[in-house]
Amino acid sequence: MGVLSTSPTTMDSCIEACLKCLRACEECFTACLQEPDVQARVKCIQTLRDCAEICGQASHYMSRNSSFSANLCSLCAQICEQCATECENMQDEHCKECAQICRECAQECRNMAG
Repeated sequence: MGVLSTSPTTMDSCIEACLKCLRACEECFTACLQEPDVQARVKCIQTLRDCAEICGQASHYMSRNSSFSANLCSLCAQICEQCATECENMQDEHCKECAQICRECAQECRNMAG
């Protein structure tokens, strides 16, 4: 159910997944910056930033029921999968948790993309 009574509800699950993923990526990004091997995490950090941003954009597009939502969700799924792969290369718990959340979001976005 959307925030407003007139909001479409078919996208709620995906919007929630995107917002959760955005937050996970931001938190993981911050945690990665504190790790002693931060230089070895450059690609992961860059992907986390891309993932957080596309998740935010996808949630905005879905919230306004944009005709471009499906296309954006398809791209979001690709970026979430790449982010999960990058995070899985790291050994920290925060990266492992973020990877799982990214994979869940990717699945929701694939469902939205059709």
